[in-house]
Amino acid sequence: MTVLIAQSPEDRAACFAIRERVFVQEQGVALDLEMDEWDAVATHFLLRDGQTGEPLATARLLNKDGLAKIGRVAVLAPARGRGLGMQIMQAVLAEARRLGFSEAVLDAQTYALPFYARLGFAPEGDEFDEAGIPHYTMRRRL
Repeated sequence: MTVLIAQSPEDRAACFAIRERVFVQEQGVALDLEMDEWDAVATHFLLRDGQTGEPLATARLLNKDGLAKIGRVAVLAPARGRGLGMQIMQAVLAEARRLGFSEAVLDAQTYALPFYARLGFAPEGDEFDEAGIPHYTMRRRL
């Protein structure tokens, strides 16, 4: 598998297509909530199959008030269960460290708390609703 920072229009389009399939089509999030103003300034990551080049996963990284804000982590359904979410998250965390961030934060869908906990994130605060899906804010030192 290959994780890269999506810089070309084609790679960015692949990131957005993955998000549309996962969040809009599978989870029922409205497209205008999924694609937001932060996409223009975010660093987008794309995981491709190393042999076929097929786009399989994506995530984005933002500077939000001096914190590394990670979001829009998505793996296509047929590729789940193969550790791809872990791979792309490790690449995002490495880039956040490289950029000099000391802390990362994300809003995790409640069912995904154990996944992010394995990466060192801890929940904080109360559960909240985002786009009709229960979430927790999670944080970790880098």
